[in-house]
Order: sequence, then structure tokens, then C-alpha cells
Amino acid sequence: MDRSFFKQTWIVAGVLLTMLEVGMFLGFTTSLLPALTDPASPVRASLEQSSWIAASFSLAWIPGFLSSSYYMDRFGRKAAFILDVIPGALGLVLMYFSTNVFCLLAARVLEGITAGSTSILGAIIIGEYTSPANRGMFLNLKTAALYLGSMIVHLLGYYFHWRTIAVMTLIPAVVAFGMICTWPESPSWLASKKRFDDSARVFYSLRGKNELANIELKDLIRTQKERPKSMELTFLYRSLLFFRKFSRRDFVMPVINYLFAAILLETTGRHIFPAYAVQIISEVSGDHDSFYYTLALDILVTVSATFSSILIRLVKRRTLLFLTGSVAVLVLMSACCDLFLASNGIIPNIPWIPMSLFAVYFAIVNFACAPIPLALIGEIFPLEHRAAGTTIAGILIALTSIATLKMTPLLMATVKVYGTFFILDIIMAISLVFLYFLLPETKDRTLQEIEYFYNHGRFRDVTQDDKEAESTMIQLPRIEITKEVLA
Repeated sequence: MDRSFFKQTWIVAGVLLTMLEVGMFLGFTTSLLPALTDPASPVRASLEQSSWIAASFSLAWIPGFLSSSYYMDRFGRKAAFILDVIPGALGLVLMYFSTNVFCLLAARVLEGITAGSTSILGAIIIGEYTSPANRGMFLNLKTAALYLGSMIVHLLGYYFHWRTIAVMTLIPAVVAFGMICTWPESPSWLASKKRFDDSARVFYSLRGKNELANIELKDLIRTQKERPKSMELTFLYRSLLFFRKFSRRDFVMPVINYLFAAILLETTGRHIFPAYAVQIISEVSGDHDSFYYTLALDILVTVSATFSSILIRLVKRRTLLFLTGSVAVLVLMSACCDLFLASNGIIPNIPWIPMSLFAVYFAIVNFACAPIPLALIGEIFPLEHRAAGTTIAGILIALTSIATLKMTPLLMATVKVYGTFFILDIIMAISLVFLYFLLPETKDRTLQEIEYFYNHGRFRDVTQDDKEAESTMIQLPRIEITKEVLA
């Protein structure tokens, strides 16, 4: 096996283990919330309190995004990821010792901080550490790892108490922490800090020494050499610079893209299903002992997301997104119509029909509509705006997730599952239409090429633009690409 690919895989494995833990956080409420309504439980919660326990997890993403954005820019990607995994581990310990609703809320907030910060930063790390050929596959595996974590916690919830599950969830967190400590620093971050020799050394260790790697490294260093060195600035001036970004095309366009990507992500049911899987499947199937239905759907979703990671290496992102998205919208619409007609006695109630349609829907939607919006975080924001851009993207995800998680219990109580998913389906279709006109194709493109697109509205013509770049090059530390660096 190529050593550079092994190094990329090792780094990605640390991110994936963290995403496994985040998936377990997401699915934890399926074990926790029903237990809190049990009269024999030492900790009890009302319906309103239960909804806040579920929604507080997403609400905590916002401070997670903000802190992670600061850490990743100030201390580097590795140190930021280490700091980001700690609150979740503390939350699990607090969860185990919780004796009241307030402690549970605090534990979910700590877990939410880790979930939000690592989900965003994990995409950035995969984007910066891995090659364009592998980037799409690795980014999609984040979603597969998250669903695997959700499936594991649903399975554990059938056999173990939620306190025991909290202890088990610590295992991937501890292993991931150990792996992260072995990472090198991101070559992109090193270049942004004008540490070009260090950047080249790490870059070549991760990508190998070949013509494509040389071109990408030169492109990275060229863009960073042309930018002024950052200075120690006051908070007020930093805030001013942040708001001035909204006048920059290469910041505004990715943010607009991600607004609709975040809406698409949430309306697929990505966070709703892990949190309310038992309630949703109980209503659709008519079987209150829905464990095996839930497990089967978990397996299907996890396999689908994993297969998508392979498929995305072969098919263009846009083709995969809009083809599977269109089919998913039609399938979900069919499932909602069947449930509506059956509930009103217009057609016979045959549970396996809507269950099959929901299974097909979740399989299809996880080919692209769920993983690609998350993958975009690691691709579309230029290095200059990456910290601010990912903060905005994270806040958009948090707000849409809070809205869906908080409203889902109310919607299911009033318009049932079919009404809830019908509303989500319409919004998902609208998001796909906007993305069709806004989203560029990022497959096999370097991060510098994608950055050029958002600056100029087109991808670079290599035969012409590279000649211009060569003629105006600012003493590229061709790192010279010197013998010392290549050694």
C-alpha cells in the first residue's frame, strides 16, 4: 500500500471514529426519552422537557462552531480537534451520573458542542489532508460513520440501560483522542501562517512526490504568498473584517450555496430519524415493538451511505446529487400519499407498502442528499475564509436542525408522520432547484481550483491561466521546491 494513502487513511480514521461517537449522540434519545417517561425511572421528564433535551443537543452546536472556528485558525487543525472532542467525553461522564433533568440538559449541551465542532472541522481536515481523488470518498464516509454510530446505539438501547450506553460511547472517543495526538499539522494551515517549508514537508508526506502534488503545492503556496501576513488585531477590528467578508464574492457565493445545502441536509430527515426513529416507525408500521424495523432501516441507511462513498469516486457530484434527489422526492411523496389515504380509509392499510417506500427513500437519499452537503464544508470555502465560512455553515446547520428537532414532535402529534414528511419533502425539492443553479462540480478539483471558481465564476483554464500565473509569480518559494524540502 502507498505510504501516503496509508497516512491519509490514518488521519481520516480518527475523524470517522469521532463521527461514530457523534452518531451515537444523535441516536441516544431513542433510548433516553422513552425511559424518562417511565413511572419507575428515578429521572423523569415531561414532553416539553424531553423536546428540549433533544433540541438542546443541536442548540449547543453554535458555541461548538464558534469555538472550533477560533481554535482551528489560532492553534491549527490538530490542536482544535483535540480540544473539540473533550466536551463530548465530559458530557458522557455527566450523563452517567445525572440525577435530574438539568444534568441531562447540561450533558446533552456538552455532547452537542463536540458534535457540532467536530462535524465541521472533520470535513475541513479531510479536505486539507487528503488528495482530490480520495477526498470525496473520505468525506462521504463521515456520513456512513455517523449512521453506523446511530445504528449501534439503537441496538445497544434494546439490551442496555442508557447509563451503560453512555459509558460504552466513551470507547470510540478515547481511541480517537489517541489517534489525533499522532497527526501532523495541516499543510494548508501551515501555508496560511507563511510556514512554507513545514507545509511542503507535511504535504509531500501525505500526498507523495509526483507532478500533480507539485502543481497543487505550488498553487497553494502562490495564493498564500500573495496574501498579507496576518497581524494581531483587536476584537473590534476582527469583527469589522468579518462583516467586510460579506462584500467578497468568494465568501458570499459559498455561503449562499451552503444555505440551501443546510436546508437540504435537514429536510432529508438526517437528524430527525436517529432522534425519533422508534416513534416514526411505530406509526408507519403500526407495530409498537418496532425494534427490528428500526434496526433493519439503520442497516440499510448505513450500507447505502457506505456504498455512496464508493459511488462518488465514479460519478460526478452534481449528477449523483440531482438524480438521486429527484427520485427521493418522488418516493417520499408516494409514501406520504399512501399513509394519508390509508389513514382516511380511502385505500386499505397495508403497512409493508409505506415501510418499503420509506426504506427505499432513506437508501436513495443517503447516496447524495445527506452526505454531499456535509462534504461541501470541506471543499467550497477558500482558505482565507475557511474559519469564518465554516462558522456560518455550522450555524446554518444548527438553526435548521434545532427547528426540525423541536418541531417534529409537534408536527407528528398534529399532522402525523405523513404530514411531517410531506412538508419536509416540499422544502427538499425547493432546495434542490436552487442548488441546481448555484452548485459547481467539485469532483477531482483541488481546493485551489474551487477557490478560483468562486472568485471568477468559472474554473481555471489551465492552458491559459497557468501561463499568466507563471509570468506574474511572486518568487514562489519554489520551495524552490529545493533539494532540502524534497529530501
